[in-house]
Amino acid sequence: MMKIIQVSDQLEGGKVAVDILRRKLAEGAKTLGLATGSSPLTFYKELVDSDIDLSNLVSVNLDEYVGLTEDDPQSYHYFMKENLFSHKPFKHSFLPNGTSHNAEEETEAYNRILAENPVDFQILGIGTNGHIGFNEPGTSFDSQTHLVDLTPSTIEANARFFETIDQVPTQAISMGIANIMAAKSILLFAYGKSKAQAIAGTVSGPVTEELPASVLQNHADVTIIADAEALSLLNN
Repeated sequence: MMKIIQVSDQLEGGKVAVDILRRKLAEGAKTLGLATGSSPLTFYKELVDSDIDLSNLVSVNLDEYVGLTEDDPQSYHYFMKENLFSHKPFKHSFLPNGTSHNAEEETEAYNRILAENPVDFQILGIGTNGHIGFNEPGTSFDSQTHLVDLTPSTIEANARFFETIDQVPTQAISMGIANIMAAKSILLFAYGKSKAQAIAGTVSGPVTEELPASVLQNHADVTIIADAEALSLLNN
């Protein structure tokens, strides 16, 4: 089942998401699946400012760039530390190791971590091409954690965080679509006109590997928090 909540802006979206998280924690959620990027930022800020205690919870992140160390300001380790972990630490926080010398071993290790820590509440953003995590169009719905070659559009979208586009990593380690779908509940943020086409396809288009987020139509508990621009191509 897919529920859509329209919000006026990202600030309201963050507040609504924290209220949903409170409900999930009251229902017994222990493991949170976390995402990076601009979409969940206000959620993390509201979470940091809240009275919610995360110290008995486990977090697992969707993905990490290949080749960036944990202390690189563009790494997702660094992003999570700056925006959440240094303010509200979890009992354990897991992210893929982007500097592992053996990507295959790292993906297998991360799949074991996910098996041992089933996600109760998964946060997602969405790419303009419908990717979730770094699962680009064409990724199998059966995929587990894997090494991803990033598409030119994803590299271009992420270039704003780097001094030049040449500095943007071209690969990442990402949870697979099957890992994401294994979460008990999913919350997806989408803001702005550039996400409108992806959201329309996610909610009402055909379920196809060409639009990875469309698989969410097959999940029992998905909430989309979005502004009017991101929802603008959906028929009421």
